[in-house]
Amino acid sequence: MLQKLIEKIENNCSNFNKELIQKAYNLADQAHKQQRRESGEPYIIHPIEVACILAEMGMDTNTIIAGLLHDVIEDTDYNYEDIKREFNEEVANLVEGVTKLGKIQYKTKEEQQADNVRKMLLAMTKDIRVILIKLADRLHNMRTLKYMPVEKQKEKAKETFDIYAPLAHRLGMSKIKWELEDLAFRYMNPNEYYDLVQKIAEKRAEREVYISEIITDLHRRLLNSTIDSDIEGRPKHFYSIYRKMLNKSKSIDQIFDLTAIRILVNTIKDCYAALGIVHTVYKPIPGRFKDYIAMPKPNMYQSLHTTVIGPQGKTFEIQIRTFEMHKTAEYGIAAHWKYKEGEGGGNDFDAKLSWLRDMLEWQRETSDAEEFMEAFKIDLFSDEVFVFTPKGVVINLPHDATPIDFAYRIHTDVGNRCIGAKVNGKMVTLDYHLKTGEIVEILTSSTPKGPSIDWLNIAKSNQAKSKIRAWFKKVKRDENISKGKELLEKEAKRQGGNFGEIAKGEPIEKLLKKYNMNTIDDLYSSVGMGMPMASIVVSKLREAHGLDKANEESVRNSLEEQMNKNSKINKRDGSFGISVKGLNNVLVRFAKCCNPVPGDDIIGFITKGRGISIHRKDCSNIHSIRVDEDNKFVEVDWGNAKGSGYVTEIQVKAEDRSGLLSEIMIVITELKINLHALNAKTAKGNTATINIKIRINDIEELKELMKKIKKLKGVMEVFRMKY
Repeated sequence: MLQKLIEKIENNCSNFNKELIQKAYNLADQAHKQQRRESGEPYIIHPIEVACILAEMGMDTNTIIAGLLHDVIEDTDYNYEDIKREFNEEVANLVEGVTKLGKIQYKTKEEQQADNVRKMLLAMTKDIRVILIKLADRLHNMRTLKYMPVEKQKEKAKETFDIYAPLAHRLGMSKIKWELEDLAFRYMNPNEYYDLVQKIAEKRAEREVYISEIITDLHRRLLNSTIDSDIEGRPKHFYSIYRKMLNKSKSIDQIFDLTAIRILVNTIKDCYAALGIVHTVYKPIPGRFKDYIAMPKPNMYQSLHTTVIGPQGKTFEIQIRTFEMHKTAEYGIAAHWKYKEGEGGGNDFDAKLSWLRDMLEWQRETSDAEEFMEAFKIDLFSDEVFVFTPKGVVINLPHDATPIDFAYRIHTDVGNRCIGAKVNGKMVTLDYHLKTGEIVEILTSSTPKGPSIDWLNIAKSNQAKSKIRAWFKKVKRDENISKGKELLEKEAKRQGGNFGEIAKGEPIEKLLKKYNMNTIDDLYSSVGMGMPMASIVVSKLREAHGLDKANEESVRNSLEEQMNKNSKINKRDGSFGISVKGLNNVLVRFAKCCNPVPGDDIIGFITKGRGISIHRKDCSNIHSIRVDEDNKFVEVDWGNAKGSGYVTEIQVKAEDRSGLLSEIMIVITELKINLHALNAKTAKGNTATINIKIRINDIEELKELMKKIKKLKGVMEVFRMKY
């Protein structure tokens, strides 16, 4: 097995240390000796294959060693210090960067995935090789996914679609991106995948003859023009074809360009000369020519693309690039790693990763796992437009980007001072959607005017949104700090304590880390803005200090005795599916103050003669209840309560505009949710407040409704009512 790796290294890498690689193999082999993969093969096969993929990229010795050891810290008794001692700090940092957060307990998979991605982004900013190792690891796992259970196959395939294939694309690693997408497609949509494979195979021989004739003709013509070239037919990848069929609503018989022809030449001059010859021989299709040499993609991709009409009237695509461009197209950032090794171009290398720093900047702005992952995927997946500054500098932005996105991409101060925009010399509105090739000029005020809150709905890039939020946070920070501190102290007192006493030591440090905050003032400011709520912060800190547990045990000890005293409680089946810990046949009722629904964290308290009242744990009233001889807290859960239908209320704050109410009603109708009441009122500043009372089955249904309403134009805030 080791010999296979050494051969790969010798063919693709330079200045490698064979002895260190041998040592790393021996350590990995020993560490994983008792472990087997799902296929039944020795586990060491996996790190060997990961190292082989890295060798194919031409990576350095330390990266290949880290590939061999990438699972050692996570899955064996070896730790960071062991790796550092046996090799060096660089290798240890690479292995640590790839290691998952497997030992931390998370409430949801989204939370775990978000924290893993955050850690990966941080590690990437320190050393981009971390993601190269992670991509190699994911690629081999996808190649061997057939040995996993079907449910696990679909889970890994979706994660690959959502995160790893787009990351490979942003890093310019097309060879890995295409293989990851095809493998994920195979497990996510097996019927469509195998049907497509069969249909393409049926016409392969005919297609190969057609392409071969074109290649022979082009090669002869280029040779006659003294252009050395390497021409090949590149079958388009299955997922690429499938996506084109879906987007254009076409069958496989209507997709003609199943194969692209790639022409590799020595110089940029030869690229354009070859393009001239191609357009002389074959008729180009208007609007289908793209020059990524003059305007490279942000992921460093350079090539000329043209679609032409060939023999028999069939269209096909031709890509023209230099051999060096091809290497970059295949392996992207990995092909440019040598610049970091001291061969020049270091500043250019860092510039090409600016999108990564932007992504890291906005991801710090959100502590919500679902929101973070959604924004992360949008940033990776979004198509791009290329526009120009008045001085001719090319700026890449997300599809449908607006002048606001452009302004903040130029500089934060330009965005904050923006009062208008011109496109191609004509005034446009700030919500105008920019198109590739347009020249954009931002009009600014002499003093920082500051953004408008509705810009958050107009901006398309997470970078712009992050800077807009940052402005509002900074302007109102002092006010929010004071407000948040007051709320936390009041809440702590309500729960029977002092905030200063619980906001110290390891619990507060863990809480700040969880919410991506650096100081206690950051927490005060966020609580002052309403996220997170003071009740949740205080509850978590009390729980971490063990204060709630002591109270819970005291209540539990006297609960049975208390229940026996309450002889007036009706013992008929009034539980609504609620399970009361340690008790059966108990009458329960839902508190009107907070309207709990299945999925909420709930608590009950028993009162004399009225059974058990069920509240949300974050209900403000629950903390004001006096615990005495007439009422006690009790642990409850939802049991089989889901699906019974529960009334709750949400509030929407939005721009007051025509059609908003009807759009909200459409969302409610489409989700098949029963509407109980709706009340709307307008206020100064052209804002509307809409209270909506609905009957739902569980918390997930409520979250989906709130999520869809929040996406409506002009909606600034959607939250659940607390009384």
